[in-house]
Amino acid sequence: MQRISIVARMALAGALTLGAQLAGAAQVVVGQVGPLSGLEASQGRAYGTGMKLYFDAVNKAGGAGGHTFTLARRDDGGRPEDTVAVTRTLLAEDKPLVLAGYFGTRNITDLVAAGLLEKERIALVGYRTAEIRPETPLLYNVRATLRDEVNKLTEHLSTIGISRLGLFYEDGPGAPALLAAAEEAAKKARATITHKAAYESGTARVTPAVDAFMKAPQPQAIIMVSSGAAAAAFIEQYRGGGGTAQLFAHSGADVEQMSKRLSEEQMQGVAITQVTPSPYKISNRLAKEFNDLVARTPNLEVPVSYAMIEGYIAAKVIVEAVRRQGARPTREGTIAALDAMESFDLGGYLISFRPNARSGSRFVELSIISGSGRIRQ
Repeated sequence: MQRISIVARMALAGALTLGAQLAGAAQVVVGQVGPLSGLEASQGRAYGTGMKLYFDAVNKAGGAGGHTFTLARRDDGGRPEDTVAVTRTLLAEDKPLVLAGYFGTRNITDLVAAGLLEKERIALVGYRTAEIRPETPLLYNVRATLRDEVNKLTEHLSTIGISRLGLFYEDGPGAPALLAAAEEAAKKARATITHKAAYESGTARVTPAVDAFMKAPQPQAIIMVSSGAAAAAFIEQYRGGGGTAQLFAHSGADVEQMSKRLSEEQMQGVAITQVTPSPYKISNRLAKEFNDLVARTPNLEVPVSYAMIEGYIAAKVIVEAVRRQGARPTREGTIAALDAMESFDLGGYLISFRPNARSGSRFVELSIISGSGRIRQ
């Protein structure tokens, strides 16, 4: 009888603990302001779809410590002038615990300059820009830095004997840092950037840049640091005008978006850095988990893509930051949890943050488009 009594008391204690956890459970709102329409809509929507894919799976399994997750999405059309205003509305109406899935160099710059993150004491986890940003409090990325990507590209080019490089890039406040990093990387690779041409930030108006490359002695390879829409327009016009340099793009170029616009002939041989595992093959536990969940999820909003698996990664980081806080997650607690997230293994993909180091990954690999338009590593 005494043994039964002990078991009963243990069961009751467990039930009371679970009840207390559930009573304190919250619905965590994650806010995304991004391009759900406009030039980069395919990426913005895919990023959000990847986040929702993971949040829905966590909710179905009972949440993280009982906490469930919902994604509040707002469209800025990719327009920098709208990002801050739409974020203000999102913060006032949806009261998110954390922000995620923002896009655009000027968009992020204007958001930081507006002081919203500091005023609200809210973290932004996961974003895409085409610049080398200074270390900024409350901005946490789940991908390698643009500097890492440029280094990877120049190292690869040096191994195949290419030493005369061109640089196509987005103009804006971050351009000087990018140019300096590119020059440094080229020097290490014993290469020279012989010509540079920029396009206007937030647009796909690339004709002046294409003309500049066509008039100058053509480099052996051109590195493109741009949005997907601008990269597609550049490739289309450059190839159409008879340009012969090999073309290398950073991950923001979005191979899926380019493949919709360009022919297989135009895409052939284009190389793109990728900062997440491929969503198209089982290369590690993270990719398998993602693919298994995709297979069990009918009617996804958009096709599988690199942007989608990046959103999935951002969601995993957010859920982990909430889980580590226990019963009462807060904005301040989320920031503290992120700053302490050292070597968090998502399944063969490591994320590490520290108070002065908020680019969480160093993973970079190179994808090359084959003659049939397929991606190969």
